[in-house]
Amino acid sequence: MAKPTKSTLLVVDDDPAHRNMLLTLLMDWGYRMEGVEDGESAVVLCKERPFDLILMDVRMAGMSGIKALIEIKAYNPAIPIIIMTAYSNVETAVEAIKSGAYDYLTKPLDFDDLRLTLERALDHASLRHENKALKDTLASSFDPGGFIGQSTPMRQLQEMLATIAPSEATVLVTGESGTGKELVAKAIHANSQRRKGPYVAVNCAALTETLLESELFGHEKGAFTGAEKRREGRFLVADKGTIFLDEIGEMPMSMQVKLLRVIQEREIQRVGGDQTLKVDVRILAATNRKLSEEAMAGRFRQDLYYRLNVVALALPPLRERLEDIPLLAVHFLNKFAAKNSKHVKGFTPGAMDRLLKYSWPGNVRELENAVERAVVLLVGEYISERELPPAITKANNEGNCPEPVFSNMTLEAIERNAIFNALEAADGNKSEAARKLGISRKTLHAKLQRFAAESESARIESGLPAEHD
Repeated sequence: MAKPTKSTLLVVDDDPAHRNMLLTLLMDWGYRMEGVEDGESAVVLCKERPFDLILMDVRMAGMSGIKALIEIKAYNPAIPIIIMTAYSNVETAVEAIKSGAYDYLTKPLDFDDLRLTLERALDHASLRHENKALKDTLASSFDPGGFIGQSTPMRQLQEMLATIAPSEATVLVTGESGTGKELVAKAIHANSQRRKGPYVAVNCAALTETLLESELFGHEKGAFTGAEKRREGRFLVADKGTIFLDEIGEMPMSMQVKLLRVIQEREIQRVGGDQTLKVDVRILAATNRKLSEEAMAGRFRQDLYYRLNVVALALPPLRERLEDIPLLAVHFLNKFAAKNSKHVKGFTPGAMDRLLKYSWPGNVRELENAVERAVVLLVGEYISERELPPAITKANNEGNCPEPVFSNMTLEAIERNAIFNALEAADGNKSEAARKLGISRKTLHAKLQRFAAESESARIESGLPAEHD
């Protein structure tokens, strides 16, 4: 009776007897097998054919198992590689794991341990593939509506938005001014089942109590001085769509009571009227206040807070996602250079360093305004410190940055920033940039290829140009 066919494995071992033993054993376990005798052949074969897992010796003639592991991982990071060696020592194990090995086995192999390790590695790879497929499905169905950034907080935000947008849940968006709360609301509406319906935004802080009630619910003719005709409120205009209540924390208590009734009953009454009107709307709200604390202090109704806080989205301030600043700055530079018909090549290293060191109390909106100002004032091809707003250069000079520039950045982001700054300083000369960085030109080229692949993935996730509330 034929065994079920499983995954395709590659055995890399310069000992013919040991290699053939493994090939026979693993084929008997139901795997499809290939075998090679050295690291060079393994690297070449992995570029030509797909494998689900590699079982590789460490010490081989020619290219070592560790070096082959590194080259294969650079080409295909997802493939699990299990290292084998007859020389069991901590240094080799640490080096293998640091280089990307899934696990480490010593010779002579324990077959039960080998079988368990293979199954565990393949299950792990399968789970990663399923998670990636799920994320790709979400990404293909979700238009992020202009979010720019590759930082962990931004990726988590986009994944959360992709999950909640198709639902009917009420969403409370919190965050400092300038973080993009209305952008989030627009993205939720644009990716919801209500996207063909109206999107209506109301700034609750911009109107008096009387005008806010009329704005939300409408009024009858003669309801108050100046009400010369009936007016439909924003809730009725948003019927079958979405209403976004910005700065909900500024809403007067008396209005909070009326809003609570609308949320509970999905009914409104015009000011001065007695007719009850049904409305079918999804409610999104936003505030730069800590609404939970406001509710506990009695400045906001707790029952309304709980009604609004079905799903909470907290937007990170720009100072907590520093690695996104170069991407945002270049985006705004291109936007305003085109708007002002200017040819601008980029930022000087000094200017970008200023942007990275500033604490950005006004968040993305402040960054956008700073870049627009710099483009307008620029007479050359590169934005320097001279074109930046005094608040940014002064804060840097006085040491008002709350923490060092790289303190919130990942090692990968720091590396990326260093490479791009070196390239800019070398006017794009890769050999010169590699010399300044203390790496080979080949290494620099490999890193740039990886950055390009990551940027393309991020571009697909990021969608259209950004706009911020």
